[in-house]
Amino acid sequence: MEFRYRASLAPLPPDLMQLTPRLALMLTLPPLLWAGNAVVGRLVAGAVPPLLLNAMRWTLAGLLLAPLARPLLQDLTPLRQRWRYLAVVGLLGIGCYNALQYQALHSSSALNVTLIAASLPVWMLSVGALFYRVMPARRQLLGALFSLAGVALVLARGDLRSLAAVHFVPGDLLMLLAVQAWAVYSWLLARPPAHMQGEARPPWDWAQMLMAQLLFGLSFAWGMAGAEQAWTSQTLQWSAGLVAALVYVAVGPSLIAYRAWGLGVAQAGPAMAAFFGNLTPVFAALMSAALLGEWPRWFHGAAFVLIAAGILVSSRR
Repeated sequence: MEFRYRASLAPLPPDLMQLTPRLALMLTLPPLLWAGNAVVGRLVAGAVPPLLLNAMRWTLAGLLLAPLARPLLQDLTPLRQRWRYLAVVGLLGIGCYNALQYQALHSSSALNVTLIAASLPVWMLSVGALFYRVMPARRQLLGALFSLAGVALVLARGDLRSLAAVHFVPGDLLMLLAVQAWAVYSWLLARPPAHMQGEARPPWDWAQMLMAQLLFGLSFAWGMAGAEQAWTSQTLQWSAGLVAALVYVAVGPSLIAYRAWGLGVAQAGPAMAAFFGNLTPVFAALMSAALLGEWPRWFHGAAFVLIAAGILVSSRR
């Protein structure tokens, strides 16, 4: 993630950033890759424990990132001086979100988890209002309703009445915590402390910044994986498919998606980025349908229209 801001530290007005095709593509790529991550995660669920998968994913990503982040690794002084901030973003972005999501799927249904994840725009707007004094505009609230309606339409497979049958279980609380952690993480990217802005910020590029988070986040990820191994009996089963899955989740959803997300959040703001995040369950539904040999149905197109409407409504000046 790259942090290059103007000298002013005042909160940006909600309508300052106008959506452009390049920015829209940048914010659409991460949900597409994260949807692939969810599909791949389901495919290898029986071969690797979920928290171990998260730790292995980020370890491989760190090894691939190391050559690009060599200046950071050669001089750790700036990192030690900012360890509190980097530890927090590493915990939230690397150690928490996917770990909580994977663990939630052990006791919660995919429908419940995705519905809770679809509430991300609400948490983004809430965190911004409570902690950063960035009050949501009415069009942002309306955009959130459009986006949530589109996601709900996909999850209900065109029959919204089926949503009334949803029952909440302990895993839902874990997913709720995961979404809240991601909302805080995104705001920390867009509103870092003073020592990470302007002239005080180290001359780190995106690779060095992500590596700084990884160095702290991996300790949390492996700690959770170790606790998982102590409490569960699931074993790791190596195969060519598992290796291919690890390469994909380490490169696509980790490096490429995090790079695009960081740039998108910095340019559009966390609240706007959250609306694009709601494309993830739609992409996941389409990918799952393709793997199962099923053609998309009418509600997939309708959901795309609703989510796109939410994005356009929230981005208008």
